[in-house]
Amino acid sequence: MKKVLIAMFTIASLTAMAQEGPDRGTREGKDQLTPAQLATLHTKKMTLVLDLSSAQQKQIQQLQLENATHRQEKMAALKGKKWDLSAEERYALQSERLDRMIAQKKKMKDILNEDQFSKWEKEMAHRKHKGHKGKREHRGKR
Repeated sequence: MKKVLIAMFTIASLTAMAQEGPDRGTREGKDQLTPAQLATLHTKKMTLVLDLSSAQQKQIQQLQLENATHRQEKMAALKGKKWDLSAEERYALQSERLDRMIAQKKKMKDILNEDQFSKWEKEMAHRKHKGHKGKREHRGKR
């Protein structure tokens, strides 16, 4: 049950951040990036962290482009519906997201060598922890 609530809040927060407006706290210019631009930026960041070869960069670029395009499509489809989703719809969205994460992890394992993959996993765990830490600190300031 706890995981379902976390998933609901994650989806709700992503949808809220995707909405435009000065009162929503959006960063200026973020909405203007195309999926290709986002994929390029993510790939360059990963190249810096993981020391990717040019062949790996091309594969990661393609994977990041697929992910960015999918995220943009999902956010557009969910825009304005965040509170109108039934429990089954939220479950389906969360299940699909987790399936995509599993598939991405498998693809990353095929692309990266063992050291790079280990470093990538640590970075993902750090990001996950960092996000939760920020939420806890934010709650304490209220």
